[in-house]
Formats: sequence, structure tokens, C-alpha cells
Amino acid sequence: MTKSALQIARAAYKPKMPAALSGTVKAVDGEYTQSVSDQEDIKKLFPNTYGMPIVTFEKSNEKKELPAINVGVILSGGQAPGGHNVIAGLFDGIKTINKDSRLYGFILGPGGLIEHHYKELTDDIIDPYRNTGGFDMIGSGRTKLETKEQFDKGLEILKELGISALVIIGGDDSNTNACVLAEYYKSINAGVQVIGCPKTIDGDLKNEQIEASFGFDTACKVYSEVIGNIERDCNSAQKYWHFIKLMGRSASHIALECALQTQPNICIISEEVEAENKTLDDIVTYIAGIVARRAENGDNFGTVLIPEGLIEFVPAMKLLIAELNDYLAKHDAEFKMIKKSEQRTYIISKLTKDNSDLYASLPEGVARQLTLDRDPHGNVQVSLIETEKLLSEMVATKLSEWKKEGKYKGKFAALHHFFGYEGRCAAPSNYDADYCYSLGFTASCLIASGRTGYMSSVRNTTAPVDKWIAGGIPVTMMMNMERRHGEMKPVIQKALVKLDGAPFKAFAADRDEWAATTSYVYPGPIQYFGMTEVCDEPTKTLQLEQRG
Repeated sequence: MTKSALQIARAAYKPKMPAALSGTVKAVDGEYTQSVSDQEDIKKLFPNTYGMPIVTFEKSNEKKELPAINVGVILSGGQAPGGHNVIAGLFDGIKTINKDSRLYGFILGPGGLIEHHYKELTDDIIDPYRNTGGFDMIGSGRTKLETKEQFDKGLEILKELGISALVIIGGDDSNTNACVLAEYYKSINAGVQVIGCPKTIDGDLKNEQIEASFGFDTACKVYSEVIGNIERDCNSAQKYWHFIKLMGRSASHIALECALQTQPNICIISEEVEAENKTLDDIVTYIAGIVARRAENGDNFGTVLIPEGLIEFVPAMKLLIAELNDYLAKHDAEFKMIKKSEQRTYIISKLTKDNSDLYASLPEGVARQLTLDRDPHGNVQVSLIETEKLLSEMVATKLSEWKKEGKYKGKFAALHHFFGYEGRCAAPSNYDADYCYSLGFTASCLIASGRTGYMSSVRNTTAPVDKWIAGGIPVTMMMNMERRHGEMKPVIQKALVKLDGAPFKAFAADRDEWAATTSYVYPGPIQYFGMTEVCDEPTKTLQLEQRG
């Protein structure tokens, strides 16, 4: 197989790991936990895995011979840089426990467990994938593990292969499913532990113990490189406004991090829009105002960063989408029987008055996009809504009105971009390569210490790697109750951008200057070799949070 020079060089990279994980390891229990909210409801749903303690791993002088274990691993949901290193760390970890331990990968996500589609992962399979991007070693999928029939079907193959632990690498929904699975297997004494690993480029799976979801660092660096390139082009031609939509349906962490790295003229933060009860027109007026002020200085160009999920954070739109989600969850078959040309009228007739009026006021394309097929969790697929085009068109209309009124004399031409898949499978940065390997190795330690319903945790990651702290937290600690498919369900609470947090405050302190001036920063491509301060630097977000 032909490989690039970078692939060959990266294959030789040895991920760094917390010092506590080298040699014999012991688990130390910390404080006992409870869910972030809805404690009684969560406790009733997870009687066997609720309230367990936080775990930290420390070096031990005790030499222990442990029996060989068979472990299964699943990549669940969207790809994120570093997934292969989680598997490599897990593999090396269970081999450290006992050289006869075996690892099985379930093919194409949770569906592989249910359909008994798997392969044993050995050195010759794993080694070529070390420090590589993507999930192509075993593939990923979005099948939800949620029914007793699925759990029992999965247990059949786990028993057949002698697998006593299953590691699910995924985001908040995948880890919620892992926790439900852990609870079920514990309740029937199945003898199968379930461990989760925090994956999502969106950055919304985190708390004090989970400092970052893996892949966020790499994806933001990839996007920031391209944003910097666009900014340089923008400043060279000086005739376009670039509207750039970035991944992040439930939180604006990617947009905020990329803004801190590249200093665009405008960056919209969804959480701020919601907190200040802004309308779509408020956002458009804000952008148009900056366009007009820059035009007064002869600058008819600029860059605008827009989070993928912005529409859902506009309070009026959020109410509309919530009603649409509930209605379509119950009447999906009926809706699909309606002619496409009549679907808009049908929806208008079924909504409450305020939502009906708002829906009727939306451009035809956006209205249609709001009624497209839901994702597996019953939510509108906001990535299909071309928010960047919607905003630029509305800004153009607003500027035309101002021009007639004599308030604006510039020129406005817009170009559109959506950066999503470009960052999901990049070769992991040194940070993600090290972090992911450590998460996988930590998962093996959680298995060895008999834990289930835990998520692998590695923190203190702005310090040198040998000082990173490895451990695990009960997944129930991160849970609350939310409405899904019209019903209240236990799910991991998404971590949104904190408006009183250091990263947002740093952005808010400088954004007016970035709007008025051309203060672009050009991060360039990810650096894998060279000075530590260039190659191993974590995200601006994490640095600011740790300085706190």
C-alpha cells in the first residue's frame, strides 16, 4: 500500500503517556458522585451503577499477576481524530495486564455487536493505524443501543467470544447508551463490564474530570488553518465577505476556539444569542452594522464564523423546532404521505399560532430543511440548514434597505463555506495522539480494576504529559433528563459554552477590535515535528480554562 511521507513518519511516533500508567497501577477511589440534575429520576433508572466514586490511577509497588481478558471495542457515531490511538492504547493496556489478552473490534459501530460482525484486532492489524486519522480500522455507525432485544443479542456474541468487557468510543449519546448497557448487564449479572471513552469534535462532552473530548483539538486546528487561508485571501482581494459555517450543532465550542485562533471580524456564539433572547433580525442587524462600519473605512470585505446549530438557539426558532420535532415524531408517516408541494401548508395548519406564523415567514428553502428526516435521536438535522446563506441573504437585504435610506454606501458580495467533514478524519495532532492513547490505556486500567458504567478520564492536560492524571468517572454523574422523541429520557448533559467562562470572556474582550480592524491570525497547518510550544500546544479554550 502506498503511503505519504507524513504517514510513514507518523507511524514511528510514540505517544506520550501519564507517568502513573507506566508499570503497576492501582485504583484509588475519590468522592462519591450524583447526577448533574434530576437525581431521583436518574437513580431509579440506574440503581446498580448510580453514585459510584470518581477513580484515579496511581503507581503501585505491588506486583500482581492478572488473568488474561477478552475485550470488545466499538467506534460509535461520527469520526474524530485519534480514535485509532484509543484502540491502540486499549490494546497495549490489556496486553500489559496479560500478554494473552485479546481484543475484538465490532465492525461499523454498535450494529456490529447486534449483528455479530467482528474481527480480532492483532498487532499486524493495529500497528499500521497508530497515529492515523479516521475510524477505518473497524468503521463506525450510528445504530442506537437502546432495547433489551439488542442488549441480549449483543450478549450472545460477547459470551461466545468470552468477552468480559466492552469499550464504547463515542459522544454523549453513545456514552449514554453505554451507561444503559452497563446498567442492564449488571442487573442480570451478565459478567460484562462496559466502559466509555469521550469522543466528539464538537467539544460538548466535558466537565471538571473530562477536560476535552478527543478530536476537538485536531479538528479546530484543521478548520483554523483553512479559516486563516480564507482570511488571507479575503485581505488580498478585499472584495468579499466570507460566511463560514462550522460544525457544532449543540454548542459553539468549535466556532469560539477557531475565533480565538484566527481573530475573524465576526463570530456568532449561539449560547449568547439564546441568553440575550436575540431574534434572527437582531443577528442580521449586528452583522450588517459591522459590514457598514467597515465599509466607511473602505473595507468591503471580512469573515464571519457561524456555529452549525445557531438556528436552534434563536429562542423563537427553538420553540418552533421543538414543536416540529414533537409533531413529526408522532405523525411522521402521515407527513410523508403529503405531496411535497403541500407539505408547507400542512405544517402551517398543524402548529400553534406563534410557531405557525414564524414558520410561514421563513424562506421556502429553510422551511423545507426544517422538515427533512430527523437524525437517530429525533432532532432536526441542522447541518442541512444553510444558515450561512440564510444570514448573508438577509444581511444583503438589510444593507439594500439602508442604502436606500442613505445609511450605507459600500459594496457587499458574499461567499459561503461549510467546514465539517474536512476536520473529522485528520491525522491527530500530538495532543490528540497522546490524549487518545492515554484514554485507551486508562480504559484497560478501569477494566482491570473491575469497573463498569465508567468513562475513561485523563486531565491536567495543559501540563507536560507525564503529569497528566488518569482515572475514570461514573457516566451517571454527567446525566440529566431531556425530551427525546416526545418522551423524557436520561442523557448526558451537553456542555455548552459558558458565557462567564475564561474563553468566552477573552473573545468578548477583543471582538469589537477584530470587527473594526483587520487583525487576522494565520495559524497554518498542524505541526507534528519541531519545537514543543508549536507541536504540542493544546487549544486556546483549554489553556484559558486552566488559567481560569
